Amino acid sequence: MSRTELPDAPSCARNREPILAQLRRLLADSRTVLEVGSGTGQHAVYFAPRLPHLVWQTSDRAENLPGIRAWLAQEPADNLRAPLELDVDDDWPSISVDTIFSANTLHIMSADSVRQFFHKLPRVLQPGGRLVVYGPMKIAGQYIGPSNADFDQWLKERDPLSGIRDLEWLDQLALAAGLEREELHYLPANNQLIVWRKKTERS
Repeated sequence: MSRTELPDAPSCARNREPILAQLRRLLADSRTVLEVGSGTGQHAVYFAPRLPHLVWQTSDRAENLPGIRAWLAQEPADNLRAPLELDVDDDWPSISVDTIFSANTLHIMSADSVRQFFHKLPRVLQPGGRLVVYGPMKIAGQYIGPSNADFDQWLKERDPLSGIRDLEWLDQLALAAGLEREELHYLPANNQLIVWRKKTERS
């Protein structure tokens, strides 16, 4: 597949630098990252070689795997792993990681799938591990900027089950899964990067 034939998500080129700036700090001590919903694979091929101390494991639903494989073939990295099939509503792969990263996924999933995501992630996330999520959120019931309100309306017209999620609701789901929010960062284009940490047995 030529480069011009590769799947392209233009937002990846726009948001990858601000996200990477946070990941360099957050993942300095990480060794294994599971990216849930790798999409086209463009984030993975950009982040992995710039974070060479860790293993970056891609994953997505079956229909997206060929595109991810094509990007990995175009831009391989020693620490980048071929995608695993992962649908949050089904059984997750039997792996163990210290970080789960997901970008621009929770507003695409249905609310039930978001619940499944938080319910199942503790099975693969090690104690003390981090969940790092990037995307648009509502905070205290409010959109961060008018463009997010328009985007939310577009999402719901496209799929009534999708939509921008309330951060407080995600916090509740995380807490039920044994995670607590540690950080909230406001990134360009009205998106946020949120970090939750899985409690250890002593915490």
